[in-house]
Amino acid sequence: MSSITNTNKSPYMKNIMYLVVAIALIAFAVVRLKSNKEITKSRVYQYNKEQAVNVQVDTLKPEHIKNDIFYSGTFEPNKESKISADIQGKVNSILVDVGSTVKKGQPLIQLDNSLLKLQLQSVDIQIEGLESDVKRYTVLANADAIQGIQLEKSVLGLKSAKVQRATLNEQINKTTIVAPFNGIITAKFNEEGAFAAPGVPLLQITDISLLKFTVNVPEHELNLFKLNQIYSLTADVFPEIKLSGKVTMIGSKANMSNSFPVQFSVNNTDDLKIKSGMFGKVNPVAIDVKDESENKYIIISASSITGTTNQPKVYVVKNGKAVLQNITISKRVQNKVVVSKGLTEGDIIVTNGFINLFDGINVNII
Repeated sequence: MSSITNTNKSPYMKNIMYLVVAIALIAFAVVRLKSNKEITKSRVYQYNKEQAVNVQVDTLKPEHIKNDIFYSGTFEPNKESKISADIQGKVNSILVDVGSTVKKGQPLIQLDNSLLKLQLQSVDIQIEGLESDVKRYTVLANADAIQGIQLEKSVLGLKSAKVQRATLNEQINKTTIVAPFNGIITAKFNEEGAFAAPGVPLLQITDISLLKFTVNVPEHELNLFKLNQIYSLTADVFPEIKLSGKVTMIGSKANMSNSFPVQFSVNNTDDLKIKSGMFGKVNPVAIDVKDESENKYIIISASSITGTTNQPKVYVVKNGKAVLQNITISKRVQNKVVVSKGLTEGDIIVTNGFINLFDGINVNII
């Protein structure tokens, strides 16, 4: 009986042992996880919302809008053209050189026209004979001595010869290549003795009496420029020369840097000191607009603004706390903005230290 009882108890005891081991492992895992959680929690930085944040501030006071902000650009010629011949021919002479100042209609190049002149002489002789025939046949036809058809042929022949003479005269005129507008010869592509043909450039003429000046303006500053308004410009190499430029074009499409081209029409000096390709600057305050620098405004740095473009905000320090304040911007000038509503003289705004900053937090001014 004793041996039978021991045999029956053996599997039961094994199950009890397995259960105890399992419970022990689970308990160990729970204790270990709890310990790891406490260790992790102790290592994680717990931000104290009551702790003051160090910030840099600026006390606002009204300022004049400074007009010393400029946009850089490049001067370009008002007109520039490569001149070629309308007909083929040998270049007999080039009457100008690079740097020559020319007037509209002034001869620049003379092509060989000797053959055309000989053809013209032949046509003139033909016309002279036909005019005599017409006079003679007219008298005879009136006397019914000849048929009218002979007179008609002579008249038509005379008309055809005159058209031929006009054509030759036009071709001869085209052998003298003239300046299409006032300007300066800026390039010469051929020499005497060369062969000219339509579409082959011979000279380049540039008009710099009137210049184009182009700048690229960021999207948020495009409203500084208005069509047909006059602005002050200077050339970098001649800062003492004051120029006036009229806005003739404001671009409708941005470039890769999200800037828009603004183009001005500028009268050059009498001695044409400003050359094509020179760099210059334009002041974004129109000459014919009331000078805003006479008044004072609340002006802040654009880097102080938070929120969205439609609803800009700034942090104002009040009673040791940073308070979010809605503002209205009336004008942007590069890295600064003019605030028309929301801030007044004496307000203290946060300019640096925005990390961990939120509405109502205690701040420490450094």
